[in-house]
Amino acid sequence: QVQLVESGGGLVQAGGSLRLSCAASGSIFQINRMGWYRQAPGKQRELVATITTGSSTNYSDSVKGRFTISRDNAKNTIYLQMNSLKPEDTAVYYCRAENIYSVSYYYWGQGTQVTVSS
Repeated sequence: QVQLVESGGGLVQAGGSLRLSCAASGSIFQINRMGWYRQAPGKQRELVATITTGSSTNYSDSVKGRFTISRDNAKNTIYLQMNSLKPEDTAVYYCRAENIYSVSYYYWGQGTQVTVSS
């Protein structure tokens, strides 16, 4: 089992910044990729960014150049630095931990709300 605890969401004005954190615990030795996804009301959950244990990153086109994903291996924590936030970034942001070699080995966090006002 892997436990994921997210923090850092909140309300911010357009153009502002927020940093999300996701701390992993439990059987994390099988995890080789973590990432952030988001789900806006009435929409499907979508990829925001991922980072592997080797620190390879991937971003959705909608956040490239504005968001940065990073990790602190000593703390088993990943971060999402979100700059130049837009109202369309408003969503619940979920942390995900997975083993890319197993389609059934993944865990989700409880989600944290990010609201960007115009």
